[in-house]
Amino acid sequence: MIGKLVKDRVRSGKQAINELYNTGYYGRPKDDVLELTLVEAAYLLYKNKLEITMDENNLGFGEFFTEASKRQQFFELKYIVYKDLRERGYYVQPSVTDFRVYPRGGHPGRTQAKMFVYVRSERIPMLLKDLLSQYNAAQNVRKQMVLAIVDEESDITYYEIKKENIKGNMDTSLSSEETISATMLADRVLVWDEEDSKTLYENGFFGKPLDNERLQLSLVESAYLLEKGIVEIKNGTSGDTMDIDEFSGMSASIDPDFTRKYSTYVDLRSKGFVAKTGFKFGTHFRVYNEVRSFKKLPHSEYLIHAIPQDYEFFLPVMSRAVRLANSVRKEMLYAVEYAGGIEYIDIGRIKM
Repeated sequence: MIGKLVKDRVRSGKQAINELYNTGYYGRPKDDVLELTLVEAAYLLYKNKLEITMDENNLGFGEFFTEASKRQQFFELKYIVYKDLRERGYYVQPSVTDFRVYPRGGHPGRTQAKMFVYVRSERIPMLLKDLLSQYNAAQNVRKQMVLAIVDEESDITYYEIKKENIKGNMDTSLSSEETISATMLADRVLVWDEEDSKTLYENGFFGKPLDNERLQLSLVESAYLLEKGIVEIKNGTSGDTMDIDEFSGMSASIDPDFTRKYSTYVDLRSKGFVAKTGFKFGTHFRVYNEVRSFKKLPHSEYLIHAIPQDYEFFLPVMSRAVRLANSVRKEMLYAVEYAGGIEYIDIGRIKM
């Protein structure tokens, strides 16, 4: 079978339609010509099912691979993923992302494609907006969104990308007969009264006991309780009572991520979750679906990191976060604030 390299396609004759498309679903027939993408052509050349010419000269695999790399950005990455998927038994075709992949046992014309696959190098940062653009393209046609990351040794890690509508079971109501007094000291808030401390800790799992009588609250917990009117916070330096704007401003000067973290914390509480610091896991929060016993905490469901809309993923960092979450039996979610609320993006490793 002979094909001719023309711009970013390899074109072959009618016989190729019968032998390559009708049996293996390579390329796309156009009249009496089969048009193959560069990655399809390279794979067929590697499998000795196709010869490729350019300027009347036959190209060896290395020559074609080099030429294709000049004509298509990230060609080598896409070839690595295409070859891997084909050799795992999938039929693969080009799509609005990088590849449209059919379920095993299915093929074009008989079954719907199962997933869209988006290919990235581990070395190149990925903008959140680019990831969501690919995700939305997949969702528009009800396909699973898969991110294929190729590392420097050409190993591939596959991740499923999806948005989660999460819901917890914790009773979020909290009331106190009198406003609870607390003091802002350095980078945390202290509740001094034993009964007040017990009320907050045992009715919502707020804070962490400093000792048997006193409770320390994180900045986001303190802001939440202040805005709800549950606590009154005094500045430990001046002794003045702080309103929510003053407290939030001071908190943001201490923690640059405070504003995003607080928006996410409020949303999680409203959804019936208990959110505690995720510092030990390298994230903003570890999240519990429900807490009934404080002596024996349940398993937390999620690790959540609050990110801005212009966030840029550094893929080795993302890989570590997802791997760690999986190793401790949690889901890794990224929380993004929009005008309509918080969206939670689930990034999880999958086996193909």
